[in-house]
Amino acid sequence: MKKNKIIFWTATIIIALWEAVMPLSTWIFAPEYMTFGTKALGYPDYFAYALVIAKVLGVMAITYPRTPQVLKEWAYAGLSFTLIFAFISHACVDKNIGYMLMPLAFLAILAVSYFYNKKIISNN
Repeated sequence: MKKNKIIFWTATIIIALWEAVMPLSTWIFAPEYMTFGTKALGYPDYFAYALVIAKVLGVMAITYPRTPQVLKEWAYAGLSFTLIFAFISHACVDKNIGYMLMPLAFLAILAVSYFYNKKIISNN
């Protein structure tokens, strides 16, 4: 049981840092770079801001222990969609293999978080 929680929290903290803390800190401390990645992929400026808000809310839902399970499921799904679509966007637009693999690596970490969240829930 303790091993499951350690794996869950390790994966979840990595996701929280990547999906929420980094984009939010960019918005706060370096707003001139806020649309750098999305603009290069052809998305409008407002998309970057909406994406950061959605990611922060999703991370809050999966990290807060008392979040209802159905809301956590939606949060995991939403974060998964952002990572899948990031891969697709890079595959179609810039074809940079590093940019294509990064979202897939974080999708795998998100899957570990999801799987171990389920294990923790089923053991309680």
